[in-house]
Amino acid sequence: MEKYYWRDIKRRESNTIKVGSLTVGGNSPISVQSMTNTKTSDADKTIKQVKELEDAGADLVRISCPDKESTSSLSEIVDNVTVPIIADIHFHYERAIEAAEAGASCLRINPGNIGSIDRVKEVVNAAKDYGCSIRIGVNAGSLEKEILDKYGSPSPEAMVESALMHEKILKDLDFNEYKISVKASDVLLTIEAYKQLAKATNAPLHLGVTEAGGLMTGSIKSSIGIGQLLMMGIGDTIRVSLSANPVEEVKVGFNILKSLGLRYRGVTIISCPSCARQGFEVIKTVKILEDRLSHITESITLSVIGCVVNGPGEALYTDVGFTGGGNNNGMIYLNGKQLSKINNQQMIEKIVEHVEKKANEISNERIT
Repeated sequence: MEKYYWRDIKRRESNTIKVGSLTVGGNSPISVQSMTNTKTSDADKTIKQVKELEDAGADLVRISCPDKESTSSLSEIVDNVTVPIIADIHFHYERAIEAAEAGASCLRINPGNIGSIDRVKEVVNAAKDYGCSIRIGVNAGSLEKEILDKYGSPSPEAMVESALMHEKILKDLDFNEYKISVKASDVLLTIEAYKQLAKATNAPLHLGVTEAGGLMTGSIKSSIGIGQLLMMGIGDTIRVSLSANPVEEVKVGFNILKSLGLRYRGVTIISCPSCARQGFEVIKTVKILEDRLSHITESITLSVIGCVVNGPGEALYTDVGFTGGGNNNGMIYLNGKQLSKINNQQMIEKIVEHVEKKANEISNERIT
């Protein structure tokens, strides 16, 4: 895509850390993560879901480890998946140590909630010994009592103070492989907390609007919150939290990044909402194409426009395009140029054919 000054998002300078084989922070691509919702003690089901998330493009997958049974299954899970695994730990320092020993690439903890400083040292030593990074995960709904007493309610200042308090613990223990998040279900609270945190630390930041809701409402809240922060250059890794199939979180995450030109994966469909001028059933066609092209991982743009008002103009800037016309026919475009007029009954098969061909060309060019 051609570069314009108004497309340029200058990312905040942050430290880099390793989460398994993945680099997070600095100029590294903004990573997309999700979380399993299976019982971690059921290794087979958890492995299956992690692989589904891998196939969807997840760079990282978080797994809750609330008990000994969960951490006992973790090594089997890690051994059977490719993506780096983040172990989600709350309160029990033994679970964090067990997860590090089991091969987790990152521990999601709040050091201040682990217990005494001696326990925190044990967790940090395990992280050092087994090459784990740590995510300090602050949530508005679980702030420390003393901080809530000080501020009266969750506020950006309260969340940032909590994050910096936990960060200091790690720094004092000479541990620098960490990232931080300050999440809330309130979009405006989340945005302001991250803005303040971004000025107070050089640590990589994990973005998310927590407990955002179902697929539609959660996607909207996450797109506004995460999207606005990304536009400010804030954010090194993201998770869209939805009460939905975790695969949907990955899809929405990539769509947020694609919309801002920060990362590309799969087919980006530019389509009209349809009106009386449409030369074919746009809504039905787009739904079919989304399903038929979901296996494509190469970055490809496709315009599907119902009539000639905007269709030819949009097709100029997409890899493949189709514009509806009259008499049950439309025009197919390749690389911005007219290719041929085709019947609407052939439309879907021809579009799929050209998109798959383009994907193969891109893949072959990358290999050679």
